[in-house]
This record gives sequence, C-alpha cells and structure tokens, in this order.
Amino acid sequence: MKGPKHPSRTTPPSIVLSRYGGDVVLRFKIRTADEAAALADAVDVLFLDVWEFTTEWADIRLSKDVVPSLLGLLPSSLRDAHTPLMHDLAQAIYESYPSLTFQDPSAPAYDDHRSFSPSLRPSTQTNIFFQNYQPLSVITPWMRLLQSLFPSHVRMLNIGLTYEGRDIPALRVGVHPTNSEKPSEKRKTIIVAGGSHAREWVSTSTVNYIAYTFITEYGKNKDVTKLLEQFDWIFIPTMNPDGYTYTWESDRLWRKNRQQTSLRFCKGLDLDRAWGFEWDRQASNSNPCSESFGGEEPFQAVESRRLANWAKNETENNNVTFSAFVDLHSYSQQVLYPFSYSCTETPPTLENLQECAIGLAKAIRLTKGSIYGVTSACEGSVMASDPLYPKDKSAWPQLESSGGSALDWFYHELRVAYSYQIKLRDTGSYGFLLPASEIVPTGKEALAAVQYLGSFLLGDKGIEKGLEDWRGEGMERVVGLREEMVEEEIEMEVGEVETDDDEGVQWELKR
Repeated sequence: MKGPKHPSRTTPPSIVLSRYGGDVVLRFKIRTADEAAALADAVDVLFLDVWEFTTEWADIRLSKDVVPSLLGLLPSSLRDAHTPLMHDLAQAIYESYPSLTFQDPSAPAYDDHRSFSPSLRPSTQTNIFFQNYQPLSVITPWMRLLQSLFPSHVRMLNIGLTYEGRDIPALRVGVHPTNSEKPSEKRKTIIVAGGSHAREWVSTSTVNYIAYTFITEYGKNKDVTKLLEQFDWIFIPTMNPDGYTYTWESDRLWRKNRQQTSLRFCKGLDLDRAWGFEWDRQASNSNPCSESFGGEEPFQAVESRRLANWAKNETENNNVTFSAFVDLHSYSQQVLYPFSYSCTETPPTLENLQECAIGLAKAIRLTKGSIYGVTSACEGSVMASDPLYPKDKSAWPQLESSGGSALDWFYHELRVAYSYQIKLRDTGSYGFLLPASEIVPTGKEALAAVQYLGSFLLGDKGIEKGLEDWRGEGMERVVGLREEMVEEEIEMEVGEVETDDDEGVQWELKR
C-alpha cells in the first residue's frame, strides 16, 4: 500500500524552478540531409544540449530565450517542424527525485512505515529499493549488503577511483563449480554496465534490477542458476559516480564526468567518447563546453581509463575472457551493435551481432510489448534513406561525435564478440526523466534481454521457453504481438556458439 504524498510534492521548490524553469525541450522532425546539417551547425554555435537523436528526429534542450536565435539559424522548413517534448521541464525534474529529496529539514518528519532490506523470501510486492531512484550513497551500501547476504555467489569489487576519488563499485556474480579432474579454463565473463552518462538514471537502476534478480533467483530458477554457473557477471551500476552524484546534489541533467578541462568554467568529459579506439580527435578537440567533449587525447577521461585498464588486467592476469559487453543507456529504445564511429566499416562478425541483437529486441518485446529498434550504433543516429530510393543510404551529418565509444573499444580492442549498447525507455515522452513507476517495467525488459544473451551464448537460440519462466503465474500476457509465447516445451538441437575462438575472423579493419 502506498503512503500518502508529501504535501510539498505538488510544486517544485525554488532551487529547481530557478535552474530549469526557463528551459524547454524541443523535438525537431528531420527530413533531409540539409536540415540535419543546419541543425548540427546551430547546435554547435549555440552550445545546445542534444538529448537524443535518431534518423527521424532530434530532441534539444535549451532556454526559452534562446529559441528565437535557434530558429533564426535554421531553414524555413525546420522552423515549423518542431514541437515541445514536455510542457513543464522543472516539474518533470522535480518528480524524478524521491519524494523527500527536497524536504525542509525543519519540517516534521514524514514516514511511510517502510524499510529496505534485500528479502531472502519471495514476495508478490516490488522490492522497495526499486520504487524510487537511489543515490550512490544508498546504492553502495546496498551492494555491500548483497555481498554479505549471498557470499556463495556475490563479491563486491572496485573497478578503480574516479577523478574526484570515489570508488567505481561493481558486483561479480557467479558460481565456480569445483572439479579437480578438469584443467582450469578461462572464466567466461559478461559485463553489464550503466550510468556512463550521469543523467540516465534508469540505466543505473536497470543494472541494479538485473543484478538483484540474478542474485536472489540463484538456486530457485534453473535458467538463472545455469547462467551463473557458466558465466561470471560483472554488474557496474554507474561508470560515472562523480557525475551521478552531481545529478543528485546540483544538476539533474548533468551528462559528463566532473573532470576539469582546459576551460575552467567548462567541466566534464563524455565517458563514451573518450575510449582509445577510433577516438575522434577533430570533434573532441573542438569545444570543451560540448556535451560530447571526449577530451584532448584518448583515455583522458579518468573513469574510462580505469575500466579499460581493469578489463585488460582481467584478461591478461586473472584468467578471464569476456564473452559479452552490454552498455545500458537511455533513451530511444534501440539495440545497437558496432560500429559507432563509422557507418561504412563493417564489423567482421556482423551476422552474429545482428542475429543476437534481433533476439534481444524480441525478448524485450515479448516481455512487455515494447518495440526496440535494431541497427548499428552509427546507423541508429546518422543514417537515413531517401523514401524514393530506400536502398540508397547516405550518411547524414552528426549532431555529436560518435568515435571513441566503449562499444567499439570492447568489440575491436578486447575482441568481445558480442558487444551492445541498449538504449532503454522511453521514446521521448519523459526522456531522461522517466518516472520511478517505469523502473521495474524497464528492468524486466532488460532482464529478459540479458537472460536471452546468456542463453544465446550457450547455444540456445530460442527465446520463448526461457521467457515463460520469467513471466510467472498471473503475469499479464502481451497483446497484439505477431508471435505468441510458446506454451509447450521446445527442445532445440543446436551447437554451442563459439565466442572465444577468433580463428578465421579478420578483426583488423581495412584502411
């Protein structure tokens, strides 16, 4: 039963209104390459905050006072091709925080008579931890608690220190069956990470939701148990603890880390544009105030460098081989595979990437009915087709740099054959400010995708039977889907997918 709303919840406090009350988010409908180029130039000139963009639209946050200047830089066809994405940005920001975040310390304490603990027993109610977004000061002790409650298959680790000296916490979840007769093999490991961009809170909560489900279902659900026996799972709720903390304490819409740049008044580097593979020197050097500024050299961003060094150390010194990398972001509902930096270079394992990506999107759709697009990371943002010539694809101008991504680095440099970036809910109604009521539904979708990924890597390419185990009794059926869930057990005779044998794969790109 939900507690009563706090009376001050109806209107944002003055601190929120003063920062965001004059801002608006506009969605521009893009129809031609010339329109895309004009919008990209205007964004660069006015230092605008690009929220998200696809082949059809771009969402841009700006001050209402800047709107006339923006429209003045755009062609006439774009001046009327925009709509407000949300009518009250300050209110949406305020409501994304837990109800007591802005409570006056002098006000009477509000208690809804609930307390948090990771339950050891099944419950029909949603765990209180996922009823709100949680700050890092809550997430880190929660992770330690999970380790203490489930020591048989959970271990907390530290990826490294951030620019401001915080730990980058992670959970290693897995079981190592002992068999002295077999030689020790490299431990297959899957990374599920979120929070590279600080304001994408639902990516952090989703990593936590998947981790919690895997941890608490071990020994109860045969599919989860098998996945934890066959793989180690590394769950990193936020790769950007400094930025994430800053979104709770100062600016809800902060994207980058908190590292100092060459301009004192423009802090922060984009962690997903700072990796060493195909780092975009021209775009990164242009403007430290840009939301996608990747630094003045590859791996200048401390947190990206820490994760890369940790991953390389695991493979070189700790008998680990990474089978998959899943980087969760928001928003736009897409499953993206390499490459991000180029729309013309073809990944050497393209067919495998596409096959698994389609399965991930289908697993999501069969869970709650949400439609996720599937494409390469580059094509998802800059490729478009002329409706008169659908087979003639041309690369449109980019609104931000796409080189130096974690997705491409793990795939090409670390040879992680199944590397994906999944952009979670929604498609723009709330954007980065997804209500807390969407935490669990989004988590369930991503959980189904990650479970499918593990099953795919073990050679089981069917998804209906595996999803049936997650649905449970009484869970609503998905309506309107073309493919219905399979009721009877299906046995598939398939061979194990070879993910660690690079023989025959031409990884080096043609220059």
